[in-house]
Amino acid sequence: MEFGVGSIVQGKVTGITKFGAFVSLPGGKSGLVHISEIAYTYVTEVSEHLQVGQEVKVKVIGIDESGRINLSIKKALPPPPRREDRSDGSRSAAPRAPRRDFTPRPAATPADSFEDRLKQFMQQSDSKLSEIRAADRRNTRRGNGRGR
Repeated sequence: MEFGVGSIVQGKVTGITKFGAFVSLPGGKSGLVHISEIAYTYVTEVSEHLQVGQEVKVKVIGIDESGRINLSIKKALPPPPRREDRSDGSRSAAPRAPRRDFTPRPAATPADSFEDRLKQFMQQSDSKLSEIRAADRRNTRRGNGRGR
Protein backbone atom coordinates (compact mmCIF):
# COMPACT_ATOMS: atom_id res chain seq x y z
CA MET A 1 0.00 0.00 0.00
CA GLU A 2 1.40 3.38 -0.99
CA PHE A 3 0.60 6.44 1.10
CA GLY A 4 1.93 9.98 1.37
CA VAL A 5 1.85 12.99 3.61
CA GLY A 6 -1.72 13.66 4.76
CA SER A 7 -2.83 10.02 4.55
CA ILE A 8 -4.69 8.60 7.52
CA VAL A 9 -4.06 4.88 8.09
CA GLN A 10 -4.55 2.22 10.75
CA GLY A 11 -1.44 0.88 12.44
CA LYS A 12 -0.25 -1.13 15.43
CA VAL A 13 2.09 0.09 18.19
CA THR A 14 5.24 -2.07 18.08
CA GLY A 15 7.48 -0.22 20.52
CA ILE A 16 7.46 2.53 23.12
CA THR A 17 10.37 4.82 23.98
CA LYS A 18 10.80 7.96 26.11
CA PHE A 19 10.40 10.13 23.02
CA GLY A 20 7.48 8.42 21.30
CA ALA A 21 6.10 5.19 19.87
CA PHE A 22 6.88 3.12 16.81
CA VAL A 23 3.89 2.04 14.74
CA SER A 24 3.79 -0.65 12.04
CA LEU A 25 1.87 0.43 8.98
CA PRO A 26 0.28 -1.43 6.08
CA GLY A 27 2.74 -2.64 3.46
CA GLY A 28 5.39 -3.62 6.01
CA LYS A 29 6.46 -0.05 6.73
CA SER A 30 6.79 1.58 10.12
CA GLY A 31 6.89 5.11 11.45
CA LEU A 32 7.38 7.10 14.61
CA VAL A 33 4.77 9.02 16.57
CA HIS A 34 6.73 11.66 18.50
CA ILE A 35 5.61 12.24 22.11
CA SER A 36 4.30 15.70 21.12
CA GLU A 37 2.00 14.11 18.50
CA ILE A 38 0.30 11.55 20.77
CA ALA A 39 -2.41 13.68 22.39
CA TYR A 40 -3.73 17.22 22.53
CA THR A 41 -2.78 17.30 26.22
CA TYR A 42 0.75 17.38 27.61
CA VAL A 43 2.24 13.87 27.60
CA THR A 44 4.92 13.03 30.18
CA GLU A 45 4.87 9.24 29.83
CA VAL A 46 4.10 7.61 26.49
CA SER A 47 3.08 4.39 28.27
CA GLU A 48 0.22 6.25 29.99
CA HIS A 49 -1.40 6.74 26.55
CA LEU A 50 -0.28 3.77 24.45
CA GLN A 51 0.53 0.08 24.89
CA VAL A 52 2.44 -2.28 22.61
CA GLY A 53 -0.02 -4.11 20.35
CA GLN A 54 -2.63 -1.33 20.48
CA GLU A 55 -4.34 -0.46 17.19
CA VAL A 56 -4.16 3.26 16.44
CA LYS A 57 -5.30 5.58 13.69
CA VAL A 58 -2.40 7.79 12.55
CA LYS A 59 -1.84 10.57 10.05
CA VAL A 60 1.35 10.74 7.99
CA ILE A 61 2.76 14.20 8.70
CA GLY A 62 6.12 13.82 7.05
CA ILE A 63 8.51 11.58 5.17
CA ASP A 64 12.16 12.65 5.26
CA GLU A 65 14.78 12.09 2.56
CA SER A 66 15.89 8.87 4.31
CA GLY A 67 12.37 7.46 3.97
CA ARG A 68 11.54 7.72 7.70
CA ILE A 69 7.86 8.27 8.28
CA ASN A 70 6.67 10.79 10.90
CA LEU A 71 3.20 10.10 12.26
CA SER A 72 0.62 11.87 14.41
CA ILE A 73 -2.20 10.35 16.41
CA LYS A 74 -3.70 13.67 17.50
CA LYS A 75 -3.90 15.02 13.93
CA ALA A 76 -5.81 11.92 12.87
CA LEU A 77 -8.53 12.83 15.40
CA PRO A 78 -10.83 15.86 15.51
CA PRO A 79 -9.53 18.56 17.86
CA PRO A 80 -11.14 18.65 21.30
CA PRO A 81 -13.72 21.40 21.88
CA ARG A 82 -12.37 24.60 23.35
CA ARG A 83 -13.43 25.44 26.88
CA GLU A 84 -15.47 28.44 25.88
CA ASP A 85 -17.41 26.44 23.27
CA ARG A 86 -21.04 25.98 24.19
CA SER A 87 -22.88 22.72 23.73
CA ASP A 88 -24.92 24.27 20.90
CA GLY A 89 -21.73 24.87 18.89
CA SER A 90 -21.59 28.64 19.34
CA ARG A 91 -18.75 30.39 21.04
CA SER A 92 -18.71 33.00 23.73
CA ALA A 93 -15.80 34.88 25.16
CA ALA A 94 -14.88 33.93 28.68
CA PRO A 95 -16.39 36.45 31.08
CA ARG A 96 -13.85 38.74 32.64
CA ALA A 97 -13.96 40.10 36.13
CA PRO A 98 -14.14 43.87 36.24
CA ARG A 99 -10.97 45.67 37.26
CA ARG A 100 -11.13 46.74 40.88
CA ASP A 101 -9.02 49.85 40.40
CA PHE A 102 -11.02 51.19 37.48
CA THR A 103 -12.39 54.67 37.90
CA PRO A 104 -13.97 56.26 34.87
CA ARG A 105 -12.03 59.20 33.52
CA PRO A 106 -13.98 62.39 33.03
CA ALA A 107 -14.45 63.13 29.37
CA ALA A 108 -12.26 65.86 27.99
CA THR A 109 -14.13 68.88 26.83
CA PRO A 110 -13.04 70.83 23.80
CA ALA A 111 -12.34 73.77 26.09
CA ASP A 112 -9.62 71.79 27.93
CA SER A 113 -6.24 72.73 26.61
CA PHE A 114 -3.40 70.28 26.31
CA GLU A 115 -1.66 71.90 29.27
CA ASP A 116 -4.79 71.51 31.43
CA ARG A 117 -5.10 67.85 30.56
CA LEU A 118 -1.37 67.28 31.16
CA LYS A 119 -1.61 68.98 34.56
CA GLN A 120 -4.61 66.81 35.49
CA PHE A 121 -2.77 63.66 34.37
CA MET A 122 0.31 64.56 36.42
CA GLN A 123 -1.83 65.12 39.53
CA GLN A 124 -3.57 61.76 39.10
CA SER A 125 -0.24 60.06 38.48
CA ASP A 126 1.33 61.58 41.61
CA SER A 127 -1.69 60.50 43.64
CA LYS A 128 -1.46 56.92 42.34
CA LEU A 129 2.27 56.74 43.02
CA SER A 130 1.73 57.97 46.57
CA GLU A 131 -0.89 55.24 47.15
CA ILE A 132 1.41 52.56 45.77
CA ARG A 133 4.38 53.71 47.84
CA ALA A 134 2.27 53.83 51.02
CA ALA A 135 0.98 50.30 50.38
CA ASP A 136 4.53 49.10 49.71
CA ARG A 137 5.77 50.63 52.98
CA ARG A 138 2.94 48.93 54.90
CA ASN A 139 3.75 45.56 53.33
CA THR A 140 7.47 45.97 54.00
CA ARG A 141 6.86 46.70 57.68
CA ARG A 142 4.71 43.57 57.99
CA GLY A 143 7.44 41.44 56.49
CA ASN A 144 5.42 40.30 53.50
CA GLY A 145 6.62 42.86 50.97
CA ARG A 146 9.56 43.03 48.71
CA GLY A 147 11.77 44.63 51.33
CA ARG A 148 14.68 46.92 50.75
